[in-house]
Amino acid sequence: MSEEIVVLSDAEEFYYAGNEIGVLVSHGFTGTTQSMAYLGKRLADEGFTVYGPRLRGHGTTPEDMETSTFKEWIEDVEAGLARLKETCSKVFVTGLSMGGTLTLYLAERHPELAGIMPINAAVEMSEFESYYLSLKGKERFIDGIGSDIKAKGIQELAYAKTPVQSMGELVQLLKVVQKGLGEITVPALILSSKVDHVVPPLNSQIIYEDIRSDVKELVKLEDSYHVATLDNDKEFIADQCISFIHKCME
Repeated sequence: MSEEIVVLSDAEEFYYAGNEIGVLVSHGFTGTTQSMAYLGKRLADEGFTVYGPRLRGHGTTPEDMETSTFKEWIEDVEAGLARLKETCSKVFVTGLSMGGTLTLYLAERHPELAGIMPINAAVEMSEFESYYLSLKGKERFIDGIGSDIKAKGIQELAYAKTPVQSMGELVQLLKVVQKGLGEITVPALILSSKVDHVVPPLNSQIIYEDIRSDVKELVKLEDSYHVATLDNDKEFIADQCISFIHKCME
């Protein structure tokens, strides 16, 4: 019998029942729902129905993550979208980092989405891919990439080590999503930190230029690093997302 997976405290999925406007909130690679908890709560306080799923292999152990695949992460957000559609007539999607990548994936395949709000999303990470290829077959884990945060004393709940196998899964996801950017036509609010030590800000520019949405805006985050949803701009991000959703519903 397989061992029961123990989910870390603050890494559990969250769900807030609200009105007929749903918002799917996705965390990033090696991270947890803790990074999205503030944004999720702000959206819920606005009256929206909010769901933040825990992606498989996350919020447990790096060894658990090592066995999960990018297709499972896609299944997790697809299931989250389906859950919101059960009670919501309109659904928006937001996500940080790989969560932003998964947000874009959903937009490529679900033109019925009301809008998307990717935050420091990744689509083009050639240096990361080269690094992965140099490690493949040689290393099992490398140092973690969490807590790229400008604000003092703030810690992201993320793995201290990253499975090399999982890096390969992320590389595959990025290729799938970048290839399909031209399929996106839904309204988009793209949020991008000016200084990001994990995902080059050029990614957000690529997204802005390659999607075919009539309504799209690229907003710079002046005072945050990669994990902007926990950083100095977290209130600004929540305000922007709430404003964007209301505009789209007018």
